[in-house]
Amino acid sequence: MNPSPIAFTVAGFSVRWYGLMIALGIALGIGLAMARERRYGLPRDTVVDLALCGVPAAIVGARLYYVIFSWPTYAKNPISALYLWEGGLAIYGGILGGLLAGLLYARKKGLRFLTLADLVAPSFAIGQAVGRWGNFFNQEAYGVAVTNPALQRFPVAVFIQQDGLWHCATFFYESIWCLMVCAVLLLLERRGSFKRPGDAFLTYVLLYAVERALVEGLRTDSLYWGPVRVSQALSVLAAVAAAILLIVRKKKR
Repeated sequence: MNPSPIAFTVAGFSVRWYGLMIALGIALGIGLAMARERRYGLPRDTVVDLALCGVPAAIVGARLYYVIFSWPTYAKNPISALYLWEGGLAIYGGILGGLLAGLLYARKKGLRFLTLADLVAPSFAIGQAVGRWGNFFNQEAYGVAVTNPALQRFPVAVFIQQDGLWHCATFFYESIWCLMVCAVLLLLERRGSFKRPGDAFLTYVLLYAVERALVEGLRTDSLYWGPVRVSQALSVLAAVAAAILLIVRKKKR
């Protein structure tokens, strides 16, 4: 497979697959939340209002996270930090940015923040599942080289044109995992398994963080803080914290 980063061109302006995949993931996430808005007893159009502030905040957070931990790449030409179409959106930064916007929105509207977090948890997962395909078209977020010829095929591996080698298709691993996380969350929600506000979101954090901690170790383009893979360390901390909180909340219930 030799994907092109350009989806199509209009009047000399190139529309990239990366942006389209991110936009599609966001749209699906918003649609999923809107379909479940009434189940959470929220006022009508809460999701629309939340998206208007949450999506821009998530994009800014995702870019800031990436630029901060990749600053040497942008130091000589800081304006390039605005070139979002070239890739470089960190999921954890997006989650943190979106949650901060959600917290401010909840306070302004007098809504319970944990209820909003539960509502958008499956949306985060489906958005990540689709958005990861932007990495495929940009030829990024791949893993270590695969040298076994029997494994040099998709979806186990992906061919990277830059070095002419097959690499672990880590973007695909995460995409499929996030799709399953979304399905699990919706199934548990329908069964009434989440008894307290925040349970669904903490379950999302736990499931995603476990996967990210494992898959991040395979990647060749991780963001580092010294010798530490930032997202891997954050994933371990998030998984442990979410597991503890879920256990404690269950015992209290």
